[in-house]
Amino acid sequence: MQEFQPVILGSDINAYGMARAFHEAYGLVSTAFAHQQLSPTKYSRIIDVHLVPDFANPKVFVPALNDWADAYHRDHPGATLLLLPCGDTYANLLDEFGDPLRERFVFNAIDAKLNRALSLKSSFYELCDRYDLPHPQTVSVDADDVKAGRHRNLPFDYPVAMKPADSDEWLGIDFPGRKKAFIFSNPEELDTMIRRSYQAGYTSQMVIQDFVPGGDDNMRVLNAYVDRHHRVRMMFLGHPLLEDPTPEAVGNYAAIMPDYNQDIFDRIKAFLEDISYSGVANFDMKYDPRDGVYKLFEINLRQGRSSYVVTLNGFNLARCFVDDLVLDTPFNGRTVFGRGHRLWMEIPKDIFRKYCAESEDKRQAMSMIRRGDWGTTLEYGKDRSFKRWLLIRHMFSIYRRRYRRYFRDKRTLA
Repeated sequence: MQEFQPVILGSDINAYGMARAFHEAYGLVSTAFAHQQLSPTKYSRIIDVHLVPDFANPKVFVPALNDWADAYHRDHPGATLLLLPCGDTYANLLDEFGDPLRERFVFNAIDAKLNRALSLKSSFYELCDRYDLPHPQTVSVDADDVKAGRHRNLPFDYPVAMKPADSDEWLGIDFPGRKKAFIFSNPEELDTMIRRSYQAGYTSQMVIQDFVPGGDDNMRVLNAYVDRHHRVRMMFLGHPLLEDPTPEAVGNYAAIMPDYNQDIFDRIKAFLEDISYSGVANFDMKYDPRDGVYKLFEINLRQGRSSYVVTLNGFNLARCFVDDLVLDTPFNGRTVFGRGHRLWMEIPKDIFRKYCAESEDKRQAMSMIRRGDWGTTLEYGKDRSFKRWLLIRHMFSIYRRRYRRYFRDKRTLA
């Protein structure tokens, strides 16, 4: 096989999940670049993290990677460097500033204009309308609209959801009560938080939506791999049963069981191929019991932080990248629609037992646990050490405190 080296952008659980996938498939230790060390990749023997100050700055990002690549190629001439973004910021940097990296790396990227249309939630919903992809009823407003009070004139009732159209910009915004996404039960709550958002320096649009009723187990998450020739090679649908309740992490999945829905697969596949997408696309959606329709919330232009559920169920994401970008293997046009039988969790079992709502899905998940058909991203038998064991136990203890403090059952929201 052609010699290659995975180079991962990020140091979070997404980065560790991809490093684990490469290690499981090929026995390789991945190289990673990030601006800070995060816990999921700390004390690991399967990922070598290089910390670069101000790494999200394009003037630092491109030279840092090219300089490292030149040094690597002096010792490994002819090796292919496979570059993977594991965060919105890095995906956006590759799409907009990645051309100077192409002499030394192979990677998926899309046109910067398409990136903007997909990553901004307001324009993403416009694309959904064009392709007849259902989404919650939505109103988008900017700072001027808020000053004029237009955010109060909503064509749907409370409760409502609110989230920033530009997730990347939102990472740099801070104010009392800030969350990744909000659910408001009355106009006063909405008015307070949307004004605070713009006063704190947020400049992009804010999305206000009809709240889709139901708990965490009404969510679905889809990961699709689209090759360099814009052909969907693999799709896998997950059924989240529990989410992280922490304000900064609302919407991050904590437990996912496999699911299968051919209608969802077919509609998303047609969409991705028609817009000439490439790379991993990660979709969040929710089942609306009022009309029986799955409604799209967003697309992430990279694999999701919970995407190890795909690898755990036998569809190793690292192999998708290698087959496409390193080997350029022939594709017969038959998309693999993944089926699985393993439960993925980011949390210890006791949290799942206590906080996951009682349902037939939970009973199935508990059966998976009893059979041993489950796993986490972080607990990898080939990456064990006492320091890493202690770190993971500490992370799990933090989760327990978070659930005790923040958890609320979304099913109680009318």
